[in-house]
Amino acid sequence: MKRFIQGEHRTQSTLLPEILDDYVIAENPVRVIDVFVDNLDLKQLGFEGVTPAVTGRPSYHPAVMLKLYIYGYLNRVQSSRRLEREAQRNIELMGLIERLAWAWNSSLRLPTEATTRTPRYWPAITPASK
Repeated sequence: MKRFIQGEHRTQSTLLPEILDDYVIAENPVRVIDVFVDNLDLKQLGFEGVTPAVTGRPSYHPAVMLKLYIYGYLNRVQSSRRLEREAQRNIELMGLIERLAWAWNSSLRLPTEATTRTPRYWPAITPASK
């Protein structure tokens, strides 16, 4: 993923916690979200920014933003400001979005884009989270 802002992989060792994946149980819904979004062809679904621009500031990859949006949807976190706080303090979410942290306004355009392009996939993810 060149020309995108890169996060740290959840298996990357750090001082504390060592590996975020160790703190997330195997049955956690974030694992389903991760696999689900990674297997989507976002370009075919019409998401913008899948192919990064050559110039300008690197953007967040749409897959990471979609993971954040689905996490918020399943956990009833509706505010982009609350999603920002969750990304800073919730270990399972840190692992899901590769420890990326951004300002709340970075995710403002995602809900419109996500809900107009992926409604047919919501039934596939919702039962898996229960």
